[in-house]
Amino acid sequence: MPATTIDQLTLADEPAAWEALGFALSEGCCQIGTVRLRLVGRQAGAGIVGWSLRGALSDELDGLSTSISSRPVPANAPVHPNGVVAIDHVVAISPVLGRTVVALRAAGLDLRRVRERPTPAGAPRQAFFRLGREILELVQEPEEVVRREGGPDRPAGFWGLALLVEDLDRTVELLAPRVSEVRPAVQPGRRIATVRRSAGLAVPLALMSADERAGRHAQRRTADRSGERAGATEVPRP
Repeated sequence: MPATTIDQLTLADEPAAWEALGFALSEGCCQIGTVRLRLVGRQAGAGIVGWSLRGALSDELDGLSTSISSRPVPANAPVHPNGVVAIDHVVAISPVLGRTVVALRAAGLDLRRVRERPTPAGAPRQAFFRLGREILELVQEPEEVVRREGGPDRPAGFWGLALLVEDLDRTVELLAPRVSEVRPAVQPGRRIATVRRSAGLAVPLALMSADERAGRHAQRRTADRSGERAGATEVPRP
C-alpha cells in the first residue's frame, strides 16, 4: 500500500500576510517542501480549513476536512526568502484522542507512537502519524477544555503548523519583532520561535531548527525522519 502523504493544506488566511513574512507565493499558493499551501482568505473560515492527501483509504477522518488527491509528489520548492525549507509537523486537536486515532488508522495513516506524558501546554496525550516527510501531531484536549467547549461529542480539528528553517537565528532576526525570541524546543537538540499575533496570521505558526546535535547536514535528514522527532506541540494559540 502506498504511503499516505500531504498534497495540499487549505488555509483561511490572506496571501499578503504570508508574503510580508517572507514566503514566496504565486497566485495565492505557497509551496513548502513538497506541500502546497492554498491561501483562500479569512472569509473561508478560521485557520487550516482542510487538506488533501495522497494514498488515503478514506476521507472520513473524524472531522478533519479531507479530500483525496491523485497529483504526483512535486520536486522540493526552493528555500523561501525567510529561510523556511519544509513543514516539520501539522498540529490537530481532538476531544477524544482514541476515537480520532481509530479513524485515522482506518484511513491508512501511519501511526508511529502515542505519547502518554503531558505537554508543556497541558495536553495529556498525543499521537504521531507519519505522512511522508511531514508529521501529523494529534493532541488530546485537556479535560477542562473539553468541558468548556461543549463535551467530547465534537469532531477533531486542525490547529497549526511548525516549519523547519535553515538558520533559525537568521530567520528570527529577519522577521523581528513579529516573532518571539528563540528558546529550547521540547525535542532535544532543537530550538523554536513562534510567530506573534502582530504578524496578522490566522494560523498559529512555529519556526524550528533542525537537530543541532547532528551537525551542519542535519536539516534534510531531520525533514526525512519519522514521527519520533515530534515531541510535544509548541504551536501557539492565536
